[in-house]
Amino acid sequence: MTLTFEQQSYHLHSETLLSQGIDYLKAFPELDEYTIDAADGHFIDHACHTEKNSSQKHLYVYDKAVTDFVWWDRQKRHANYMISMLKENSIATLVESIPFDSRHEINTGVEAYSVYENKGIKFNVVDYRDPETGKLHRFVTTLPMTINPGTIAMLYFKRWTIEKTFNNTKSNFKETKAWSSNTRSLENQMRLTAMSYNLMRLFEEISKTQQPELIHPSDKKYSEALEIRQQQAQKRDRFVNPLFFQARISRISSYTIRAVQNAIITGMSLQCFMSSLVARLVSRPQLIGEH
Repeated sequence: MTLTFEQQSYHLHSETLLSQGIDYLKAFPELDEYTIDAADGHFIDHACHTEKNSSQKHLYVYDKAVTDFVWWDRQKRHANYMISMLKENSIATLVESIPFDSRHEINTGVEAYSVYENKGIKFNVVDYRDPETGKLHRFVTTLPMTINPGTIAMLYFKRWTIEKTFNNTKSNFKETKAWSSNTRSLENQMRLTAMSYNLMRLFEEISKTQQPELIHPSDKKYSEALEIRQQQAQKRDRFVNPLFFQARISRISSYTIRAVQNAIITGMSLQCFMSSLVARLVSRPQLIGEH
């Protein structure tokens, strides 16, 4: 039963956010036909071999724990694709270069997009050099060549936001221990935690839309930090990738979580509760360093 509730909760959460114009992947319209999941494979036994059932195109953004090329190559037949960081010790042979539009903003930092082969299995590799630090990152994917390489790179960087979710559930929800060693109990714990998190996320995101001229304090802090990074990078003749200025999934503020808990305890009306969240919004900072 909790599985059904969790699925309904997820769809309601997604549909409500979209109805408010909230789309964390708005900058990547080429992925509209994909369902995208991000995960940390180290927390899953044999992460790359976890059963994948999907009736539509599904994209999984994982860490290095999932790069089993043979297994993922078979998954393409079921419209399941992956993005990950290429392991430093990976052995592969360059097959050919893939043409891409280096002038498009989405491909900022991309130095090469190529097909590689390992034991007869072909996959694509993106060489991305961070324009802010100059550090080279290499990403591997089984997505079609038509997907921009910059999209692949930025999706992997966005994968890091799941750590913010882990932080919320551990620090604010106090979910640091398993309820039981029983598999069903663990699944129920996971689903109830996810539903609680989605509800908190929904409240905070909707509160941000009530006064478009204002922003959440956490977003202001992030924007100001980006501005400082931009100014420091420009002193080195570098710049922050402009895609980092796009919509992001931030950590749910502790204030929002406490407000939800207090509203439940005191029986506060939804209108009064939402008004208290809107009252937290602040003026937008005046940024001058955006690329």
